[in-house]
Amino acid sequence: MDISQELKMIQTAVEEIVPLEGLVTKLERSKKTGVPLRIKYGIDPTGSDVHLGHLVPIRKMRQFQDMGHIGVIIIGDFTARIGDPTGRDASRPPLTPEQIKSNSEKYMEQLYTVLDPNRTEVRYQSEWFPKLGLNDILQLLGKFTLAQFMAHDTFRSRYEKGQSLGMHELMYPVLQAYDSVAIQSDVELGATEQKFNILCGRDLQRHYGQEEQVAVLTPILTGTDGVNKMGKSMNNYIAVFDPPAEKYGKVMSIPDSLLINYYEYAAYADAAAIEKVKADLAAGVNPMLLKKQLAHSVVSLYHGEEDAQIAADGFAKQFSQRELPDEMPEFKVAEDSIRVCNILVDSGVCSTMGEAKRLISGGGVSVDGERIGSWDAEISVAQEAVLKAGKRRYLRLIRE
Repeated sequence: MDISQELKMIQTAVEEIVPLEGLVTKLERSKKTGVPLRIKYGIDPTGSDVHLGHLVPIRKMRQFQDMGHIGVIIIGDFTARIGDPTGRDASRPPLTPEQIKSNSEKYMEQLYTVLDPNRTEVRYQSEWFPKLGLNDILQLLGKFTLAQFMAHDTFRSRYEKGQSLGMHELMYPVLQAYDSVAIQSDVELGATEQKFNILCGRDLQRHYGQEEQVAVLTPILTGTDGVNKMGKSMNNYIAVFDPPAEKYGKVMSIPDSLLINYYEYAAYADAAAIEKVKADLAAGVNPMLLKKQLAHSVVSLYHGEEDAQIAADGFAKQFSQRELPDEMPEFKVAEDSIRVCNILVDSGVCSTMGEAKRLISGGGVSVDGERIGSWDAEISVAQEAVLKAGKRRYLRLIRE
């Protein structure tokens, strides 16, 4: 593959490359010398689930790996204790070292569903930050000005609104920038909202006499609600480890306005396929048909063609024909009478009692087709019953 072909592939599903000519220079030198580029992506292990929005830049890293380059995943075990303030209106609670370790292991397990392990280098910030003394930190801070940071939308907005803005949060872009110095990054991947932080990395590399990295900025995948970016806090995400039927159902739940966005950044359709979808929409093709194709593509990407077809058949039977699924998880009931809230939490359908109460109060729970009207309602199970939670979750209740 020549440089023009590589560049065309890299530019696919990318918002901006800063600077483009810098990337061309790096690719040409790598081809000439045989030395692979170092492609950086940093993650703060603030949770254990990786969702499809996270994988937009990760799939770009895999493209670089397929060209022979090295993907470097930075585990932000220091910055996770701060919480990235970029794009946030409030501080994020810091995590304990134990939480960070557990989340990091689960993160990598999911990222390896896309990345090539043989071309992936995993690095932890704890490799270099404990070695820095106060003098080193002050020198780092001296490379930037307060005016630079207050020009950033996030910091300026929170300051003008009188919201809390800790000095440690101003350190976040500096620490992320130093990561690039520590691993001698050639290219850093990130969503468009990361542009400020990644450009800080370029500035710091220049101060340390290194060649500046190139910023490859990928779009943000919109959440299934069609309003906010995909994220766990908004409960509008599709997780990598969601089972096939769950993935299929979540894709089918997106508003029609997201079809192109998801074909591009969730299914990774090529340009010809996307143009066909646009043409079909313009010609009046039912968006539901295009959504079914999309859901099938997304599920097959992670689970294979067979599981995608099973998920599609299950969805058709469950929703189009209004039949119950053939298989559903079981929950054994020992008591004569039990609160529905307790079933939802103990079965894992809801993670907290508060979530269970909200689901019930919103009319989202029924047992044998009868809606549960009160969050403290109790039911009796004689032999079997079917509990439905939300649009897609079913639970077979069995009396012990």
